[in-house]
Amino acid sequence: MFLNCKTWFSYRYGTFSTQELVDTAADLGLSSLGLTNINSTADLWDFVDFCRGKNIKPIAGAEIRNGDEFCCLLLAKNDAGLLEINRFLSSYLQEELPFPERPDCFLEVFIIYPVGRFAAGELKDHEFIGVLSGELTRLKKQELQAFPKKWLIRHPVTFQNKTYFNVHRLLRAIGKNTLITKLGDADFAAPGEVFVPEAELMAAFRNYPVMITNTLQLIDACSIQTELHTDKNKRCFSASPEDDRILLEKLAMEGLDYRYGNNPVARQRVVKELKIINELNFNAYFLIVWDVIRYAQNRGFYHVGRGSGANSIVAYCLKITDVDPIKLDLYFERFLNPHRTSPPDFDIDFSWKDRDEVIDYIFKRYGKDHVSLLGMYSTFQRRAVIRELGKVFGLPKEEIDQLVRGKDQPMNEDKIQRTILKYGKLLENFPNHHSIHPGGMLISEKPIYQYTVNEMPPKGFCTAQVDMFLAEKIGLFKLDILSQRGLGHIKEAIRLVKQNRGIDIDIHRVEQFMVDPKVANQIKRADTIGCFYIESPAMRQLLTKLKCEDYLTLVAASSIIRPGVAQSGMMKQYIERFHDPDKIVYLHPKMKELLEETYGVMVYQEDVIKVAHHFGGMDMGEADILRRAMSGKYRGHDKFIQIREKFFANCRGMGYEEAVTAEVWRQIESFGGYSFSKAHSASFAVESYQSLYLKTYFPKEFMVAVINNFGGFYSTEFYFHELKRTGAKVHPPCVNSSDYLTNISGDEVYVGMIHIEQLEKSLCERILTEREISGPYLGLHDFIERTHAGPEMLNILISVGAFGFTGLGKKKLLWQANFLQKRQTEPMDSPALFREPPLEFVLPDFPDYPLEDAVDEINVLGFALTDMFRLCADDGRGTVTAGEIGGLLGKTVEILGQLVTTKDVRTINREYMAFGTFLDPKGDWLDTVHFPNTLKRFPFQGKGFYRLKGKVVQEFGVYALEVNFMKKVGLKDKKATG
Repeated sequence: MFLNCKTWFSYRYGTFSTQELVDTAADLGLSSLGLTNINSTADLWDFVDFCRGKNIKPIAGAEIRNGDEFCCLLLAKNDAGLLEINRFLSSYLQEELPFPERPDCFLEVFIIYPVGRFAAGELKDHEFIGVLSGELTRLKKQELQAFPKKWLIRHPVTFQNKTYFNVHRLLRAIGKNTLITKLGDADFAAPGEVFVPEAELMAAFRNYPVMITNTLQLIDACSIQTELHTDKNKRCFSASPEDDRILLEKLAMEGLDYRYGNNPVARQRVVKELKIINELNFNAYFLIVWDVIRYAQNRGFYHVGRGSGANSIVAYCLKITDVDPIKLDLYFERFLNPHRTSPPDFDIDFSWKDRDEVIDYIFKRYGKDHVSLLGMYSTFQRRAVIRELGKVFGLPKEEIDQLVRGKDQPMNEDKIQRTILKYGKLLENFPNHHSIHPGGMLISEKPIYQYTVNEMPPKGFCTAQVDMFLAEKIGLFKLDILSQRGLGHIKEAIRLVKQNRGIDIDIHRVEQFMVDPKVANQIKRADTIGCFYIESPAMRQLLTKLKCEDYLTLVAASSIIRPGVAQSGMMKQYIERFHDPDKIVYLHPKMKELLEETYGVMVYQEDVIKVAHHFGGMDMGEADILRRAMSGKYRGHDKFIQIREKFFANCRGMGYEEAVTAEVWRQIESFGGYSFSKAHSASFAVESYQSLYLKTYFPKEFMVAVINNFGGFYSTEFYFHELKRTGAKVHPPCVNSSDYLTNISGDEVYVGMIHIEQLEKSLCERILTEREISGPYLGLHDFIERTHAGPEMLNILISVGAFGFTGLGKKKLLWQANFLQKRQTEPMDSPALFREPPLEFVLPDFPDYPLEDAVDEINVLGFALTDMFRLCADDGRGTVTAGEIGGLLGKTVEILGQLVTTKDVRTINREYMAFGTFLDPKGDWLDTVHFPNTLKRFPFQGKGFYRLKGKVVQEFGVYALEVNFMKKVGLKDKKATG
């Protein structure tokens, strides 16, 4: 009888979780249940799965609404009907069109309209009228008797009880972005939209038995047959599965010759992998990934292939990855094993500039009816939900801020604040809105609409309403097409080197980079600013502590920096053992056998699988489930708990001491969702070497490339700082020499016009186009005549130094610009036949102040190109530099620094402490440590200059300042001298 139920995937409306909806129905003894979320089938397959687990018949559908207006219910007769519903929703949602009052496109769907929308005599065979118990008195007896088959019971279920009715009301106010007091009854669902005993519902319609019969007959006519957890992916790349097998074998063997030549060990592994790939029906998956890479390479795009698939020698031979699994002794079973039901992960990184074209190719190559981006959803978290509820109740911002902070401090709460905190807790983890997975794509054999609605977010590509967990439950496995700035750095640097020096670089000569002594020295010195994945303060410290100068150490560093390893204390343990391997005490002889390469520390996901299998006695399927549960690939923790119990039981059976078993499990568990596969780390390390090579041999071009890709750990100003350290002469933007992006010619660099924050893009394009057509600008007068720049834009350009080529001071230029703007009343439709000579001005001498340029640059660009420490009001007297502290270990010193970045962490006692990164007056980098007591007394106060005092400390060769006093220093007056 309950055909119109909603969950919290009716965003900002329903309040049931999917599981709770089904559990409540089971508790009521219901034998069938309909899910009809508003314009959505987002959680349908969870619903189907949960219903089947409770012996409840699931009925699939959707409630169609235009805003607050209820249009109709759609219920699928069968799987074909679900396909029709998903297509229907997708077409209107993608075009952002209002839904029709009366859809006419369905063959296998029942449509239920509200009372009063259409007369019963107008309805077709598959159309009905749904009656609420409160509407019975509105019905016309004559119409009921004339068309008895057209009436059904409709009892919506939206929330659990009165408390959740209030949650619903708050969600509606949040959704409408208004005060709750401004909403009326029409904005909410009726208070009675809750489950009632089925007997009570039927009793309400006891005088209308035909409605009860019609409803039961419709329920009998609906079914969903789709089997979950079975492969729904595209089955064939070529004409048939056998053709796929032959093609993959041919490509793999050709690649084997290219990668290894005559190598019997490699050939044996290729044959073994191909056999398992074929047995598990993953041939098409590999060929699709190969096809995407082939297209990208033909377009000149760079990529990095990573994920568990990078453990595969077949992937290496197909050039999907550049990681040699034999050289790295990668664990084959991490990639594929006969127990695995899902294909391996292939995460393919492209430059952020190229990724959309690759995605577009996949849509066109495999058909928009079979492809979609993977969806996801964001959830309400404590701070955000309190802010939203604060706005709904009309609290001022200051009071909301205090409430948000209130978790860690006592408050005198009033009634409204208590209400916000009460309902905020209930709303935590509610889905908030549909979003896009960072890179997942689905390619299905049947039309993708058989499984999901596709929406059209601002990104411009169809995106599924289902998330990765639901897609996997269906049997659709994602291919990750990701973007990262690091590949953009590499591609742009290669272009700039060719343009500036006439040198062609083969960036794929990674094997040579790995044995290059200059590159090794670059890593050892941790001179890695701008290099993908190894430029953060923490990573540079780790490289120094490990004295890293080779590929395998860099691979390990890429993994142990991850939070799961670092926070468990295993990172420190790894470093200690790396420096003194003779003192290692292994937990058990078996652990030495398994983890000798990583000094007895679990560093990679492969280590966990090996330990679970060989130490814990699990089969490979169970070990892989552990890896997936550990990596956050399951929503719940049930499987994790089951695996834990099996692990301990097996270990007891093998006679291990309980304490040893507990410690091994603690190390497994500490990985959380943060561990890497070894192949993943190796892929990152390959890209790091490519960046390192460019930074070592072409540092100027490399840093310009980093700047032009606007991505990295640090802000743009610090990349310009690094660029100047290479010896480049950096000029401010110039209307005659700058391009849209920063350019380089020889050692001369001109900041790109894109960095002028308030410059209109249309004017920027006009400046560059006019300069290309008619040549450089002769001066300010010529520039105004040719570009018709307005006074505000002119002032910005002059103040940043864009007319420095004229040789005139900024004040004279500003005076001229003001005069010329007044003369030029309106732009001419066409250029003048003869140029008038510019007027000559006799102007007084205007005073120039040394710091004005720096202040202007900060105002216009957001950072200064000149030496920032010239602006600092502290002359640095009595301080030392970062380069000197190595000889002052244990001493208390003072240092003047410009704040670069901070990182907050919590101690074991849940107190905040911080790590800081500063630049000193010589441009060298300084690391600082701020323990809780010091941080409370001397907190960071935003970017700028600080005088720091503290003790010089050292750990594994990394020097830092343990701060016990910190004071922010102001700026000099811009008229100051010096």
